[in-house]
Amino acid sequence: MDDYREWTTTEPAGRTAQEERERRKIEVALGYRLLAANKWGDAGDGHISARDPERRDCFWMLRYGPSYHQAHVRDLVLVGPDGELVEGSGIINVAAYYIHHPILAARPDAVSATHVHTGWGTPFSAEVRKFSPITQESCVFFEDHALFDDEEVQVQSVDAGKRIADALGGTRAIILRNHGLLTVGDSVAEAVGSFVQMERVAEAHLKARDAVPISAEAARFAKADLVRYGSGRVSFAAMVARHIGDPSVVTR
Repeated sequence: MDDYREWTTTEPAGRTAQEERERRKIEVALGYRLLAANKWGDAGDGHISARDPERRDCFWMLRYGPSYHQAHVRDLVLVGPDGELVEGSGIINVAAYYIHHPILAARPDAVSATHVHTGWGTPFSAEVRKFSPITQESCVFFEDHALFDDEEVQVQSVDAGKRIADALGGTRAIILRNHGLLTVGDSVAEAVGSFVQMERVAEAHLKARDAVPISAEAARFAKADLVRYGSGRVSFAAMVARHIGDPSVVTR
């Protein structure tokens, strides 16, 4: 991991299952620390998942309790398809299971999902609308995000999570009505980095009330360039370098 930017943007071809598992777990722990760096999740109101590369119906996440800014790989637990604790010790965040399990089950292409309550995404979700291409970052989500228009903000069942997964479809992100934002990715880094971008897009929409969107053609052109190398992974690497420094801190 001498060059962290390269480490996060390298494709998984050639890695053993164990190597990929460790990589994903490190990214999960780093992801929680990045949420904390943005002053999110102080109340434990968020979660990041990472599908296990072998037990694909199971996912890793932070056990309930540790502060996000002190997340370590040793604090992660493996959650099974029935919400049971498969590996690790501690309390499972049941709400996270209700949301993440159905999404990962419905999206075999997805490795990770990220959700946390934020200062701009949560109030934007109360407006029950989708994004428009009003900024460069918003083009990343152009024609590639969904709206979950459902009043069950207190997700208390797998069935509710399935409805979120159905609304998400094949897109990279979803706005949960009166609740907040959620992103998915083909890596943990992509999901977390995309979430930070999505929060900034929500902020722009709430601040620029008279914004004039660019055309669909211009938005599609910008998107094609922005996502070429994985916009979320690049953002994730830059934030780790800025806020954390040595990524191995989460393995100590």
